[in-house]
Amino acid sequence: MHTLGIIGSGNIGAAIARLATAAGIPVVVANSRGPETLTDLVAELGPLATAGTVEQAADAGEIVVLSVPLTAATAIPAELLEGKTVVDTSNYYPFRDGRIAELDAEEVTTSELVQHHFAGARLVKAFSNILAHHIPALARPAGTTDRTALPIAGNDATAKTQVAELIDGLGFDAVDAGALAESWRFEPEAAGYTRLYLADPATPAEQMLEAAAAPVTAATLTSALEGAQRVRVAERTF
Repeated sequence: MHTLGIIGSGNIGAAIARLATAAGIPVVVANSRGPETLTDLVAELGPLATAGTVEQAADAGEIVVLSVPLTAATAIPAELLEGKTVVDTSNYYPFRDGRIAELDAEEVTTSELVQHHFAGARLVKAFSNILAHHIPALARPAGTTDRTALPIAGNDATAKTQVAELIDGLGFDAVDAGALAESWRFEPEAAGYTRLYLADPATPAEQMLEAAAAPVTAATLTSALEGAQRVRVAERTF
């Protein structure tokens, strides 16, 4: 597969980078602090990984993973991702991002907001509904009986096919959750969000970052997405 650009070296971005290099996919990883701060991560990832600037990661390949806080995502110059297929892992967390009126009013979903900023990109929401430590724990080769499914949402069919193929190469099945307008089905606190992947769904919130994962089949995920009730965004504090 062609080189994957990854903007964001936090938990999700780093987890995707690890799966990508393990699958033989070259990556260019960037963060807001500069390539010199990525020495340890790149050394861990091995010869298929390169540290770069945000511009270099954006230019690295046809697909770019955008894995930074929501307010940082919309601060990136839109022209950097012009013509790219963008894997958007962002979520709206009011405690971190502050209140965003368009989202609180449910005028748009989080990824619609990001898509509006990157109008020339083909945005696909993915890897936004799973805890970072569950990504390596649940990745499995194609054809295994305990393979986990992840939802994707986007407005461009070709881009969704590209991202589904990437997700397959990284060790997961992909379930099409519809357009970006439907991505609320796996946003925070909705049925398709992180708790679905817990071995014990009753795990207290304060223990989730260390909690064990359990596989989620495509059928189980599809059922959760179809039965999801829209969370009132303005009432969310998480």
